[in-house]
Amino acid sequence: MKLRVITYNIHKGVSAVSGRPRVHDLKKSLASLDADILFLQEVQGRHDRLATRFSSQWPQEAQHEFLAADHHHHAYGKNAIYRSGHHGNALLSAYPIISQNNQDISDHVFESRGLLHCTLQIDQTRVHCYVVHLGLFNGGRQRQTRMLIDCVKKTASPSEPIIIAGDFNDWGDQLSDALRDTLHVRDVFEKAPHQKGHSHIRHIQRLVTGKDKPLPASTFPAVYPCLPLDRIYVRGFSVRSAMIMHGMRWAKVSDHAPLVATLEIT
Repeated sequence: MKLRVITYNIHKGVSAVSGRPRVHDLKKSLASLDADILFLQEVQGRHDRLATRFSSQWPQEAQHEFLAADHHHHAYGKNAIYRSGHHGNALLSAYPIISQNNQDISDHVFESRGLLHCTLQIDQTRVHCYVVHLGLFNGGRQRQTRMLIDCVKKTASPSEPIIIAGDFNDWGDQLSDALRDTLHVRDVFEKAPHQKGHSHIRHIQRLVTGKDKPLPASTFPAVYPCLPLDRIYVRGFSVRSAMIMHGMRWAKVSDHAPLVATLEIT
């Protein structure tokens, strides 16, 4: 069985360039990818001011419900709550979501972060999905990664397939080794060629990170990705393909580029 999986920080459905809503364009772009499971970050559950200001361009329902439509089941983890609304992580799935839980992994009061865990029933197999959005500071990301590892160990048996995807803000690739060593996962791009010939991107990565080893797929900024912020890690799957969707079409709807992978349960 093959699964098409996407991870995408959707920037609350507002253009990073103009600041205007792009939720309808976002829905069309995501539909064109025909994904089975979507791991979404910065999903706007409610925003009263934007809904009033852009009433003709703002859906009446929450963004995860609007994007799911009649084609996907959906789960939402509310992370950041403020006077005009809230946002968080979401999972959209063509397969039934048999359980869901949102864990607060905020490292300090200035950043509200969450870990959304959903269990999917795919034929006779239970697949554990973890939607991740980690903090901006390295120390906090290290602590949040330990919470992620603990959560996976407690909720998924070693024999069950897992997908961990989201915005790790891990531009220096400081977290991958810990995830590989403890959870026996791998990045979907590890054996998939990407960014061939983009020597300037590798040069920028070396300057920024001080590392000369190959880094994960770059997703930021969407118009011309240089930094690897987003990831898809898997266990119990073979990877058939992995792609970065970047360029102006995607830059108009978010500052991140989505990652797309085709997986097969082993």
